[in-house]
Amino acid sequence: MTTPPNITQTILRETAPLAEKTALVDGPRSLSYGQLAAAVGRLADELADAGVRPLDRVAFLCPDSADYVLLSLAVLSLDAAIVPIAPGLMSDECSALLEKMDVHHLLAAAPEPRTATGHSLRNTSDLTRPFTLSPRPPRRPPPEGYADIRPAFIRFSSGTTGASKGVVLSHATILERTDAANRGLHVTSEDIIGWVLSMSFHFVVTILLFLRKGATLVLCGDPMPDALVDAVQRHPLTLLYASPIHYRLLSITKMLSPAHFSSVRTAVSTAIKLPEAVAQNFYARFGLRLTEAYGIIEVGLPFIHQPRDLGYDGLLGQALPDYTVKLDANGEVLFCGEGLCVAYFAPWQTRASCHPDGWFHTGDLGELSEDGNLRLVGRCKSVINFSGMKIFPQEVEELLNQYPGIAESFVYGEPHPEYGQLPCAKVVLKAGATTLNESDLRAFCRTRLALHKIPKVFTCVPAIEKTATGKIRRA
Repeated sequence: MTTPPNITQTILRETAPLAEKTALVDGPRSLSYGQLAAAVGRLADELADAGVRPLDRVAFLCPDSADYVLLSLAVLSLDAAIVPIAPGLMSDECSALLEKMDVHHLLAAAPEPRTATGHSLRNTSDLTRPFTLSPRPPRRPPPEGYADIRPAFIRFSSGTTGASKGVVLSHATILERTDAANRGLHVTSEDIIGWVLSMSFHFVVTILLFLRKGATLVLCGDPMPDALVDAVQRHPLTLLYASPIHYRLLSITKMLSPAHFSSVRTAVSTAIKLPEAVAQNFYARFGLRLTEAYGIIEVGLPFIHQPRDLGYDGLLGQALPDYTVKLDANGEVLFCGEGLCVAYFAPWQTRASCHPDGWFHTGDLGELSEDGNLRLVGRCKSVINFSGMKIFPQEVEELLNQYPGIAESFVYGEPHPEYGQLPCAKVVLKAGATTLNESDLRAFCRTRLALHKIPKVFTCVPAIEKTATGKIRRA
């Protein structure tokens, strides 16, 4: 009988010959692959003793750090599924996620006011901060086919349709995705990788791939450039994995020179569309061309592309070998291939039911040349992409419409050269209201929304344009 795949066990098996090699660098802390394997084993034993079982859903709230990596691998080794929680979520959003995903446990860095009283992890020698595991008995039986899928990650997302979902990835899916992505990234055990992105959004394909291949991962936990600048100065990095915002900031810092990038073979830009000006300025400063990665939570990393002539304006090149791309009659980009998500959790839909023909609809509009080069030209859905974080207008509108002085609102994305899109809002004031107290409105939003979801610009308008059926006209 074939043993079902497990991503943690695969990583530990594939890196067993590299026990003395450095796996993680997190500030002054450094862990070898042997130390990582031992720590993961100890943490998994404690989580199992505290009640984590195979197929359990474990909501995970943790700052970006080596702790995040160790605990994720421990949970996955138990065949439990991780439901990542972004640290920036407000308490109402966090509670809604826990309910929607019907989690069995909440594993959170303590002290954490959103957690109930639970088990405090005793294994303090492997972690740099205290953690609490709080039980949450599920309210519903698992969906039909859930056990057969063996979920590893369930990423809470509204997907491309705007309806509440949770993208379900199995262990087998993750192995397929990491294999597929490495046909473009070519990561080996010789690589030293600078990492600066949010693990809540960018963990599955890349960090797990880097660990599978035995690379050294230098964690730059500060989201601003200071930690990344320090990493570039201190370590002979061979691969950078960051967003256009980071590359813009690196380009203007006076602390770096082209010599600091002499060991870098690939600098990957991801999360949002790479502005051509950012790519050109980075090349002019350091002589290094940026490689653009186009990722989708339901698909993986189907495109990893470095143009020869710095022509970055929406050009993604050709799909990686494990993926096939085509356009439908409306110009929407469709994918099929290895590593597509196996289900949506809420409401439960298997891949076969939501993609019966095997093609995933991205919601992106594109142009495809005769030789298979893809260029993105826009979105056919209303989702806002702010610095790689998805914002769904209806969610923000529902909150704005609860503010005492607002009768109606319309949230939309305004193109921005650095952040991709800025969330903005048009609001109609209630009868009798003559002005909008924007400071009070922002304070109202901050207690109920993640900071990145709060509109950056509010505009008062007399009315919001509607369709013939009374819906907000979004395009």
